Amino acid sequence: MSRRMLSRIGSGLTVVALATTTVACTKKSDTTDAEAGGREPAQVKVALVPGGSHPYFQPWKDAGAKAKTELALGDVTFNETAGWDQTKQNDVLKSLAAQGYNAFGVFGVSPDNINSTFEDLKRQGFPVGSLASCPAGANKADFCLSTDVEVAAYKGAKAAIDAMGGQGNLVHLTGNKVDSNTQRRIAGVEKAVAETGGKVTLLQSVTDIDKDLQSAQRAVADLLAAKGRQIQAIVNTAYNPAVASAEGVRQSKLPIKVIAIDDDPTVLDGLRGGSVAATVLQNPVGQAQVGSYALMKLSGGCTMAEPGVTIDSGSFVVTKENLDGYEADRTSTTEALRKKFDGDLLKCS
Repeated sequence: MSRRMLSRIGSGLTVVALATTTVACTKKSDTTDAEAGGREPAQVKVALVPGGSHPYFQPWKDAGAKAKTELALGDVTFNETAGWDQTKQNDVLKSLAAQGYNAFGVFGVSPDNINSTFEDLKRQGFPVGSLASCPAGANKADFCLSTDVEVAAYKGAKAAIDAMGGQGNLVHLTGNKVDSNTQRRIAGVEKAVAETGGKVTLLQSVTDIDKDLQSAQRAVADLLAAKGRQIQAIVNTAYNPAVASAEGVRQSKLPIKVIAIDDDPTVLDGLRGGSVAATVLQNPVGQAQVGSYALMKLSGGCTMAEPGVTIDSGSFVVTKENLDGYEADRTSTTEALRKKFDGDLLKCS
């Protein structure tokens, strides 16, 4: 995901002040079920709640619907109305709890303050998974299922270095600079560059350009106009810059190798046509499907062997050569994640 791709909004002080009142009281019947030893799958109503609208999260819709059917859950809903404001997301969670949803997979708007929201949900007996993003510091959700963003960025940078022949100038395009995950992405790229022993120069890391596609397009156009002929490769670790650079480099006809992230149609078309050298895919489907499964198990009385554990949901380098098989790889990874929960991560009596 992953955020790292997104602009974060909202006052931390406001979030902390409101966190203790974010979620409505649990229905008495829900509390009774939990106290009696756990809810049956048909009593579990999962809410998948990203911080706002973004293309990355759209696979959560179908994945949640599939989980509802396969697991015979009471319901699974997808709600992206928070508008990238932590206070609004807290209000969404409060509303969903009042509607009877009793298990939550959440991509928190503010990684520095979302733990207060997680703790409030858990105080009311709701299992909580932090999906596609982990809080800054210790995780107060039951688990975090997310891309290891530093590893994914490292893979992308290595692919870029290979595509540019192991030498030259590399540019990194990414998201919100103050986001801890953006800093981890930068660290991953810098690690790959350092391993070249000076053969590759990180010409620039451009941050704060993932708010929307238009912002990313303007940033890419400015970059190509100013430095296009100096650049051998661009590695993207955020969704909108990846789409913008794929299209911008194609239109410019500059001999720049583009490494994208995720599988927007523009990126996939670029892979097929040769204007994109590779993309690093994440696993939003696995986050929603396995996250829903884990929340069901926790609702039924299981506990986490290590509360707050972080699990890498996977990342994959895809080129034109393996483009036709990447969905099978993601499916295999998702199945392995579910087995990992059953075998290592959950304690069930």
